[in-house]
Amino acid sequence: MRRHMLVGGAARRLIGPFLGSPEGRPFPPNNNNNPFERSLRQLSGAGALPQLTKDRYPQVKRRDFAELNEKHLGYFKNLLGENRVITDKDECQGFNIDWLKSVRGYSQCILKPKTTQEVSEILKFCNDNRIAVCPQGGNTGLVGGSVPVFDEVVLWTGLMNDIISLDENSGVLVCQSGCILENLENFADERDLMIPLDLGAKGSCHIGGNISTNAGGLRLLRYGNLHGSVLGVEAVKADGEVIDCTSALKKDNTGYHLKHLFIGSEGTLGVVTKVAIQCPPKPRALNVAFLGLESFDDVLACLRQAKRQLGEILSSCELIDNPSLDAVTSHLNLKSPISVYPFYMLIETHGSSCDHDEEKMHGFLESCMSDGLVRDGTTTNEIGKMKAIWELRESITEGLLHDGYVFKYDISLPTREFYSLVPVMRERVKDAVRVCGYGHLGDGNIHLQVTLKEFNEEVLRIIEPFIYEYTAKLRGSVSAEHGVGFRKPKYIHYSKSPGAINLMKQLKVMMDPKGILNPYKVIP
Repeated sequence: MRRHMLVGGAARRLIGPFLGSPEGRPFPPNNNNNPFERSLRQLSGAGALPQLTKDRYPQVKRRDFAELNEKHLGYFKNLLGENRVITDKDECQGFNIDWLKSVRGYSQCILKPKTTQEVSEILKFCNDNRIAVCPQGGNTGLVGGSVPVFDEVVLWTGLMNDIISLDENSGVLVCQSGCILENLENFADERDLMIPLDLGAKGSCHIGGNISTNAGGLRLLRYGNLHGSVLGVEAVKADGEVIDCTSALKKDNTGYHLKHLFIGSEGTLGVVTKVAIQCPPKPRALNVAFLGLESFDDVLACLRQAKRQLGEILSSCELIDNPSLDAVTSHLNLKSPISVYPFYMLIETHGSSCDHDEEKMHGFLESCMSDGLVRDGTTTNEIGKMKAIWELRESITEGLLHDGYVFKYDISLPTREFYSLVPVMRERVKDAVRVCGYGHLGDGNIHLQVTLKEFNEEVLRIIEPFIYEYTAKLRGSVSAEHGVGFRKPKYIHYSKSPGAINLMKQLKVMMDPKGILNPYKVIP
């Protein structure tokens, strides 16, 4: 096999010519259109509404909460004003449906507070009157955690979008919870800093929702999870009490770290209203490699090489299997820069020296090619081409939607077993349009997807609970980064011991004794 790498220039080819246009451009022009946003718009305008959650899941019963009346609405309008209390049925619809169109509530009231004090007064009133509340940010979740199950009042944080401060010495940014992630990224970028979280939904998702679900994202391998990056939060309990834990200190060893109660609790213990997050310096040098490999054993060997040889500059290591990439190239008309292979790896580095990082990337790729691990690939540090490569990865969800109905699973497995579930599921679901796996190889988080032409209850029974039983046998997690939400409470025992679940229930009763905060979610 002929192997070569062009050292000069921003884009280098490892093997063979670029695929793509006659001019040799490997990608179509980048439209700067976030793939998650495209799929969101597509779903928003797509045909029939999903079945009501109460009808699709009749085993879930409405609890003994109050039904809204004119007195309740009068209080909300007096507090917020007419324009920030939405009761029009058509306007409420978008807040009742998750973006996957898999669950649908029927809330008749959307509240839009601007301040922590308004959130506090809303929750105190709802608690006193036993009105159920569904906190909602950008509504980009994948487990039904951000929409009502029945007729809960929706507390939408989109107007709580002020950036309060940024200490450029420490890199600590303080903001309200309704700030859109991409806006925070742009703000930090202008000051040579970065937000240590990057998601495909960054154009819509809110930082408060990210924290409430402990979102993982594309660069957790380098920057860690939000339990480490978030230095403090302000949250409002169900009874309206404001818990101010907005420490901006890296070291604050004064008793219990209460912020951790709210990170990942999905709005069931309190509503996050303010955030203090550590922003690392913006990298001066970025490189992206897109590689083709023949086997998962080669993928694992390549991962080991990446960790050894790229070390401190390795920021992302993503796996994409052939059926996942095919969903993008077939349905969305995006071009792969290399030929067809069973597996692809997308590797990114963040560093401070272009020459140093290119040398390390060059050495890593040379060794992988010499060992026969990488069969084809391209590497670049041009912004446009890096975005185009990332678009292939971030457009997979959108591409799969074109198959029909998508069963989506977000699990963590030991790295050696990262892909083992995919061939097993192909054997089990023989009528599927597609069974594929992709995700964050560097931290063991695989997104397994099964697509059908339309929802099928029988196929669901074939998949669940088998997929969670399989995960539990390998001591994996049934939810890696998307949370538990409405879809997974009955499966949480596969990842949590009875003692741990009991303690979670005790915390819920202590902090929300009437159970008004995001009911039917997280707690089994």
